[in-house]
Formats: sequence, C-alpha cells, structure tokens
Amino acid sequence: MPILLFGSSHLELITGKKTTTIRKLWKKPLSRGDRLHCYWNLVSKEREKLFEAEVVDVEIAKFKDIIKDDDLAREEGFENASELETEFRRLYPDDTQDDSLFQIIRFKKYPVDEWEGEKIDEKAMITKRADILFDSGRFNDSVMCYTAALRHDPDDVYLLNKKGDNLSRLNKFNGAIECYDKALEMDPENEFIWNNKAIALLNSNKPEEALKYNTKALILNKDNVIVLYWRGFILEMLGRFEDALNCYDRILELEPDNPDVWNAKGNILSQLERTEEALEAYDKALELCLETAPDASTWNRKGNALLELGRFDEAIKCYDEALKLEPQNNVFCSNRGVALMELGEFEKAVECFNRVLLLNPDNEDARVLKDECLENY
Repeated sequence: MPILLFGSSHLELITGKKTTTIRKLWKKPLSRGDRLHCYWNLVSKEREKLFEAEVVDVEIAKFKDIIKDDDLAREEGFENASELETEFRRLYPDDTQDDSLFQIIRFKKYPVDEWEGEKIDEKAMITKRADILFDSGRFNDSVMCYTAALRHDPDDVYLLNKKGDNLSRLNKFNGAIECYDKALEMDPENEFIWNNKAIALLNSNKPEEALKYNTKALILNKDNVIVLYWRGFILEMLGRFEDALNCYDRILELEPDNPDVWNAKGNILSQLERTEEALEAYDKALELCLETAPDASTWNRKGNALLELGRFDEAIKCYDEALKLEPQNNVFCSNRGVALMELGEFEKAVECFNRVLLLNPDNEDARVLKDECLENY
C-alpha cells in the first residue's frame, strides 16, 4: 500500500487540478495500476487523509532533466524549473547530482465509495481547510477551496455564504451577490445573508440598494446588532445622520458596552457638530477599549473633538496617545501640529510638520502649515 505525503500548501489536490507529483526514486518503484493512499502532514497532529488514487503513469527521469522542464515544474506547483531546483536541493541534499533518479508519478483520484481504507467526508475536510485559510486572510486560496467543496454539494447554504464573503474580500462583488442570491433561494429567512448582500451592494457603490436588502434582514430580526450596525453605516453613507444615530442608539440599548458603536456614534455626532456629545461618546469608547486594547483612531477622534472645542492641551495628549500606538501615522502627527499652532507653539508645530513630510513628502497641507508656522516664529 504505497503512501504519498503532501504538504498542506498543495491546495490543487483539493480542487483536483494536481494529478502529478515528483518523488525520489524508491527501491521499489511505483508501477501503473498501483493504488496510492494520500495524506497531508502524516507525522503531525494535523494529519488528514486526502484521497486514494490509481497510478496511471510513471516516468523515471534524471535530476538534470527535471530542472530544465518548466512545464513539469508547474505541474508540481512551482512557478518554474528554477524554483523546483531550489526546493529539491533543500529536500534531497544527497540526491541532486545530475544523474540522480526521480519518478514522475501521474495519478487519478478514486471516488470515496471505491476506497479500500478509511473513508472520509471530503466536503467536510475541504470546508475545514477553506475556513482555516479564510480566517488567516488567504482569500484567493480559500475561495478556491469553497468552490471545490461546493462541487460536492452545490446547494450548501453555509458554503455559498462563505464563498460570497470570500469574493467580497477580493472585491468581486457581482460574484459575491450571485452566491448570496443562490443561498437565499434555499434559506430566505436568513437575516445574515440578506445583510451580507447589502454589504456587497454598499461596496459596489449602491447604497440605496444596500439599504433595501438591509431592511429585509432587519424585518427578520429587528434586534440583530450586526444588521443594525451596518444599517447605521449605510445611512451614514447616504447622509442620513439622524437615522444612523438612531440605529447606533438602538444597538447601545442592546449592547451598552460595545466600543465600536460608541465610536461610530461619536463620528455621527461630530458630523452633526454636536461636539460635546461626540466627546462623551469617544470617552466611553476609549474607556471600553482600554479594558482590552487601546485604539489609536479613537484617541485621534477624541483629539479632533477637543480641538473643535478649543481644548488644545487635552487634544495634544490624545494625539500623543494615538502616536504611541501608531508612531508612523502622518495624519495623527499633522493633527498634533495643528493643535500646537493654536497654542502658538510654532517651533514644536514645525517639528510635527517636518515629521509628516518625512513620512509623506507629497502632503501639501503639511507644507503650507509649516510655512505658516515659520512666518510666525
């Protein structure tokens, strides 16, 4: 029972695109018709059976010939033969002389019901891999896996929704909407999928349509805080600030300790020029954030609110806190410079604007403000 081990980076094994592998020639070479048992990470805790397969062809080749064949290298998952050579010299340090022999194995997968050994749920295995890739931000890879899983069950609502989320993160919003629409055919009462469609439409610069589908989600569950949060954001994009504020207030009735919503409320109040109330909202957001991890953007926004109120010393302290967390943020540094200008501390302000220009030489505002400070030395 020949066993082949693969690294989990070989995602083409899941999709069925990879049907070739190159291995050092064994004492007992493989032959056409041999059955392979293929695994990921055989010696680790993450060991998983991939599939069983039949060898359809075996070719014996010398190392010097393999490292000249770009097409073969691509079959093995490399960009070119040079990349294959580098990796094989690492894997087989004692077997990479010109005449070292390798076997090029081509195979075809057996359907699960024809396996001799332990059978697995292929759909579940592929979905697990897709979820791991999605959570780690490898969206090009995860969408490939969700697509492969959907071949096993084209009507799986979870997979359709996740593939839609994946495509949204790749800015492929039309494809995402198609996934959500198909999922909604199977599960029209799922408020999360209606809301996901609304988000994709919003990202497609269609806020009016986004609001319509967000409303469908809200009808299904008027207390879904995720739906309410996105509703507030959509209304904000539409310039309906009072309506957005009402959404955030409703969320805070349900989740009074949600720092993101306090921060969003502060932003709306700033837009409405209700600066004192905005400051209270930012303070609450910071109080809640500081229980876990400080948030540089909230410190900056609080500084902006204090700046509007003419409380320049307090604003500078906020910008200092923001810059501790993000020292290379030229926006925070510029805001600090403006507060110093208001206090008449032009020399210190020039230092801020010099730093901004070092971080972003194209920042014309900083250049103008620096010149104004120099005139007032």
